[in-house]
Amino acid sequence: MGKEAEQEFYTVRGYQLLEQHRAHLTPSLEDYLEMICRRIQEDGSVKAVALAEWLNVQPPSVSRMLRRLAQLQLVEYQKYGVITMTEQGREIGKYLLWRHDTVHRFLRLLRGGHGQDSLEEAELVEHGFSRETVGYLSKLTWFLKEHEEEYAAFLKMFPENK
Repeated sequence: MGKEAEQEFYTVRGYQLLEQHRAHLTPSLEDYLEMICRRIQEDGSVKAVALAEWLNVQPPSVSRMLRRLAQLQLVEYQKYGVITMTEQGREIGKYLLWRHDTVHRFLRLLRGGHGQDSLEEAELVEHGFSRETVGYLSKLTWFLKEHEEEYAAFLKMFPENK
């Protein structure tokens, strides 16, 4: 099986934590937590100033959001210091990354691998999907990649792919 199949699930605890925090995590807070997790995975650490640049927001906005994430016990930070994630924050952050990447891969595949705005579209719609729906999108994406002839026939139904 391909990479998609390997990334279908995260720990039960991660899902439970997400559901537990769902009432408190707005789409904006999810975006912050997702980006913090992404940058820590890629760079090893993240600071508020860099987070503001990556999210295209003002530093005071980052400070407010970090305070809220800290109140939810998802991150720890010192003003001007490195932001760290709690165990709960890491679990939820990993799920949020998986959800974003799954939705983005699906939208790119849906468009035949092109369409620059699939990243923006993924960002706009990902917050409304249940984990069950994201799981189905992940499986469908894997299925289409594994069944190239059926995928090619699907793409031919659209004028830009003929």
